Amino acid sequence: MGDMGDEGGAPVPSPQQARAQASAITSGRAAPESEISPTSRLRTLFDRPRLSPGQRRIAQYLIEHLTEAAFLSITDLADRVGVSQPSVTRFASAVGFSGYPALREQLQAIALGGRGGSAAEEYRGNELQAAVDAEIENLENLRRDFADADRVIDVGRKLAASAPLTVLGLRISVSLAEYFAYAARRVHPDVRLVTRGGTVAYDALLQSREAGGTWVLAFSMPRHAHETLGAVRVARGAGLKVALITDLALGPVVDEADVTFATGTGSRLVFDSYAAPGVMCAALLQAMTDADPERTQARLEEYEQVADQHQFFLRD
Repeated sequence: MGDMGDEGGAPVPSPQQARAQASAITSGRAAPESEISPTSRLRTLFDRPRLSPGQRRIAQYLIEHLTEAAFLSITDLADRVGVSQPSVTRFASAVGFSGYPALREQLQAIALGGRGGSAAEEYRGNELQAAVDAEIENLENLRRDFADADRVIDVGRKLAASAPLTVLGLRISVSLAEYFAYAARRVHPDVRLVTRGGTVAYDALLQSREAGGTWVLAFSMPRHAHETLGAVRVARGAGLKVALITDLALGPVVDEADVTFATGTGSRLVFDSYAAPGVMCAALLQAMTDADPERTQARLEEYEQVADQHQFFLRD
């Protein structure tokens, strides 16, 4: 039986149910910002079903002490709540900010009656527009990360050189893994896709290593699966290097990876959207094609010949 409310009435909705209710699409525009209280804006900003108990304590403190808390240093805030400074940093990341300074800037804007410039501009347009706004910010953050492309180029070369190359994505991450593997097969001679967890994934990873593979590209999107963590650990134990695309800069799966590309996911609607992870995939694929131009050209030409011969595609 589900949990009951404080008054013993209707059951308290699960985090995903609450998210579904909050993101319901309406035909009109949201109420003007002047009618929205700072407390309501903060509750919407911190409405993340994956917050840990410690992170919820931070959120509750900020809601209850906004006027003062918005101007605290990270050290002072951690002391007031009774958590560590890294916990405050992880909280800022969990609610969609690059770090505590960005979160504090948004808190100050709310406290002073301004809007601020984060993806949490909850009331600009309707829910669909707000979801697009959030994804635009995710892409802007990724663009800033790409200012230094060396890490993407380096990992792309390593993935291109790994034969076989294993691509791992379980549960909700399957779609991203399938997209990457489908495209990578156009330019790489041996791409192995793993979309089933448990011992099936373990067998595939061990076989890939025995066949000479050196790298795995893994995807871990929320909600993060225990199976993914187990598979990454098996890969590392077998001697494979792991490149990880995920939405978090910290966490147990990140701790196990050799290199991590943290990209934001859209979490305004009931189900997440993956604009930034999709671009991250395309960037790594580009780096793979650039790593071995001759092989890339030969494989693409061969594929086009086969596609024409068997009429894979409609003629536009």
